[in-house]
Amino acid sequence: MSTRRITPNLFAMHGALILYVLIALFPVFVIVVNSFKSRRAIFREPLALPNGDSFSLVGYETVLKQGDFFLYFQNSFVVTVASLFFILLFGAMAAFALAEYRFKGSTVMALYLALGIMIPIRIGTVAILEMMVSTGLVNTLWALILVYTAQGLPLAVFILSEFMKGVSDDLKNAGRIDGLSEYAIFFRLVLPLVRPALATVAVFNMIPIWNDLWFPLILAPAEEVKTLTLGSQVFIGQFVTDWNAVLSALSMAILPVMVLYVIFSRQLIRGITSGAVK
Repeated sequence: MSTRRITPNLFAMHGALILYVLIALFPVFVIVVNSFKSRRAIFREPLALPNGDSFSLVGYETVLKQGDFFLYFQNSFVVTVASLFFILLFGAMAAFALAEYRFKGSTVMALYLALGIMIPIRIGTVAILEMMVSTGLVNTLWALILVYTAQGLPLAVFILSEFMKGVSDDLKNAGRIDGLSEYAIFFRLVLPLVRPALATVAVFNMIPIWNDLWFPLILAPAEEVKTLTLGSQVFIGQFVTDWNAVLSALSMAILPVMVLYVIFSRQLIRGITSGAVK
């Protein structure tokens, strides 16, 4: 059995990646660690782990008393999950149609959808706000879900259509011969084969949706529909000198999306590497 030789180039590449990971995670480490320490310990030993003398939950107590972070988390979770569901559903259906069927204007339609990747949706903020006001969706979670769905569809269609073109035509034709409808072929044959691509699209859209501050501030600033990011920013503005509360609020905003990213990271890597092989 042959063993893989560790060359200097491979060693340098892994060293650079490890260094990048440490640099990227260092601020998160500092924030989370200091959120469990007293104010004096934060300034005295900012890089030390909390111990019996420095450990304190006063920041989290302040956050939970002064802000309804459970409601903010629930709103962010509902908006993110619903937006990803519609992005994956409609994006996969549109990608299947563009990859499977040839009709007049299909190329133009694909290019039109690709423009959505290059043109930021925030350019149309005024028009979007006017539309939401006219439809009575301001200060509702549906306003955010619709905007994020429209924002994520172009990239979803672009990625998924390339993967669906690689699905075997023989497999789909065999399903048609067996009497499967086009919907059954799509849901039972095609979607299971492009799961890595679906996970890639989900991760690429999940983080921007969860961390977005622009549209929640404009379309849903009411207390009952605030997202976690907006609620954290408002809280930090009120307690800017209370470092325990600020670091605790930041930790509560950061950790959920990091956990979700770790859960889907394997599928993300599989989707990226599959696309590279293709």
